[in-house]
Amino acid sequence: MIEDEIRKRSSEGALLAVLIDPFSTDPNKAGKVAHEAESGGADIILVGGSIGAGAMLDTVISSIKSSSSLPVILFPGNVDGVSGKADAILFMSLLNSSNPYWIIQAQALAAITVKKLRIEAIPTAYLIFEPGHRSAAGWVGWVNPIPRKKPEIALAYSAAAELLGMRWVYLEAGSGAEEPVPVEAVKMVSENTRLGIIVGGGIRSPELAAERAKAGADIIVVGTYLEEGEDIKGRVELIKRAIRR
Repeated sequence: MIEDEIRKRSSEGALLAVLIDPFSTDPNKAGKVAHEAESGGADIILVGGSIGAGAMLDTVISSIKSSSSLPVILFPGNVDGVSGKADAILFMSLLNSSNPYWIIQAQALAAITVKKLRIEAIPTAYLIFEPGHRSAAGWVGWVNPIPRKKPEIALAYSAAAELLGMRWVYLEAGSGAEEPVPVEAVKMVSENTRLGIIVGGGIRSPELAAERAKAGADIIVVGTYLEEGEDIKGRVELIKRAIRR
């Protein structure tokens, strides 16, 4: 099981996931990114996006799998983000959405497909921090963003997720965010729940990644940081070295 392996490995130090958006990354480039990411020490490839991710999803995943041996986990932005070619799916509920579609209806529409395709489902709470609405995920998801200076709100949602039986929480600042998820929020959730913690959005340096890993993140997700430079392998190596100290 992918989740069991991730849990085991993350207990020894934070893992690094590279996010590839199939809407904005052509299959050939996706394969190259995955290959370079694996060469640099990445642990996971996440595939998904908020808008139009399904159009090339199968093709992008096939390219990734032909270029890399890393596990491919779906990061779905909607029901079109499901593919039987993936190894697992973050089966997510956007808990701080003001629209019930993103909390449970999209999940109900996708659930039968996930079961029929026998994709390993990893139950995950998804929380978006302010400014939230400026990111694609926040805008599409009708988000009531978590205030950056109120980490206890993130803890309240996370504790509820844990009691509802979810095993992971994804703390999201938004793709290309000016600032990542606050360290205080990561630390508070880590110290007061048993959830696995995924942190993404706005992580543009090894230092920012290391701070969140030290605070208790089990998985650090990078995407924009890699898009901003040519040396993907080198950038991955820097992040991986920082979070494993």
